[in-house]
Amino acid sequence: MTTAKINLVRRDQYIFEIPKSGEMNVPARIYTDQAGIDDLLESAGEWSALQQLVNVACLPGIQRAALAMADIHPGYGFPIGGVGAFDPTDGVISVAGVGFDINCGVRTLRTMLTREDIAGKEDRLADKLMEHVPAGLGSTGELRLDEKEINNVLEKGASYAVGLGYGTTDDLGFIESSGKLEGADPSAVSKKAKQRQMKQVGTLGSGNHYVEVQYVDEIFDQDAAEAYGLQPGQITIMLHTGSRALGHQIGTDYLQTLEAASKKYRIPIRERELVCAPINSPEGKAYYSAVMAGANCAFANRQVLTHLIREAFEDALGTPEEDIETLYEIAHNTVKFEQHEIDGAMKDVLVHRKGATRAFGPGRPEIPPRYQHVGQPVLVGGTMGTSSYILRGTDFGMDETFGSALHGAGRAMSRRAAKKQYPAKSVTHRLRELGVTVRAHGKHAISEEAPGAYKDIEAVINAMHGSGIVQKVARLKPIVCLKG
Repeated sequence: MTTAKINLVRRDQYIFEIPKSGEMNVPARIYTDQAGIDDLLESAGEWSALQQLVNVACLPGIQRAALAMADIHPGYGFPIGGVGAFDPTDGVISVAGVGFDINCGVRTLRTMLTREDIAGKEDRLADKLMEHVPAGLGSTGELRLDEKEINNVLEKGASYAVGLGYGTTDDLGFIESSGKLEGADPSAVSKKAKQRQMKQVGTLGSGNHYVEVQYVDEIFDQDAAEAYGLQPGQITIMLHTGSRALGHQIGTDYLQTLEAASKKYRIPIRERELVCAPINSPEGKAYYSAVMAGANCAFANRQVLTHLIREAFEDALGTPEEDIETLYEIAHNTVKFEQHEIDGAMKDVLVHRKGATRAFGPGRPEIPPRYQHVGQPVLVGGTMGTSSYILRGTDFGMDETFGSALHGAGRAMSRRAAKKQYPAKSVTHRLRELGVTVRAHGKHAISEEAPGAYKDIEAVINAMHGSGIVQKVARLKPIVCLKG
């Protein structure tokens, strides 16, 4: 990684900027509080999230600023929590700006249940979720697809799963892009990637992926909460997973392709993982088509899992499937063409969101009609022992961040360090004391994802809310958590 002195300027209480200098084509901007900046500066060693953001600001065709949300921490090439929008004519597309878990995302389900309805039944519900939802490293699901069927998944996304009987068409209206991205080309995805996915559609996976049963602890914005169908004490379910092995293989394959393209087109690269290609080059177009296919696979995966979650609730509590509705689903590892106002005019740009989520403000046609007057739901997962949040997009966020926001609390320590510091048995015991029932397919998942391994979700949310990028709607508290 090319390193340089970081010069930070405070623009506002929650907005910090690294002015354009040297090879930077635009400034870099971070939306956080002073404590967040202090942590970033203190941890800025060889693997520095701030330096990664500066490196992104040096890429060709980047528009307005390289951006980072309050959950920023180091990633590969792009920092996690990073956003970059690029001009389609002279800009680039990068594997690092998407990540290896293409369209990792969150779906939140609302139910007609209350906290009292599941009191005393937490263990039974946790066991049934573990029984119904395939999870863990290398887990396989009930679907056994051949290459033709995998191609259909890559082209059709969530609608293909609905066609097989997993969920209903009502779900599709509350998924980002209706659960299907245009431009997907299965031929741009390697045979190896497809083979790795043939048994993994409808599986949760491992790492930070989870199913969490929650209750609405507090409402902050009554109008938005009513639009989203939320009220205090209500049971919600948050599902977090992505494109599984297929997405990772696409990233692995195209890292090599774009490395060669960077040399071919003489694009200066300040960190190996930032390799990229011109958007309109053959390599850039191929990678974009592969990402769209990977994203559609993730949409289908979460659609199947939603069906399995409904089955688990019916088995455990007798809850009718129709009493569990999709509130919204949004991705946080994507690259998409969108229209945004730049220098007073609407312009098409290619927006990379790496560990950042779309957060469109009121009136955007991409938002479900039911929500357009308040803005898009923004789904932010916390940890097993803390809160998660539902926020809403704002007009200010559209102007500042291309309608983008944070996706989670953000890691405060590596998984290796967390395993050493937080024994799984101790974490499980402490969570039980807090009223959270946990099931996991491996003890490492509990240690690596211990609440102490993450930043303070309340501070992160308050910084984003204070900046005006998003506004708080509801806080959710965990009751049952299934980890991979």
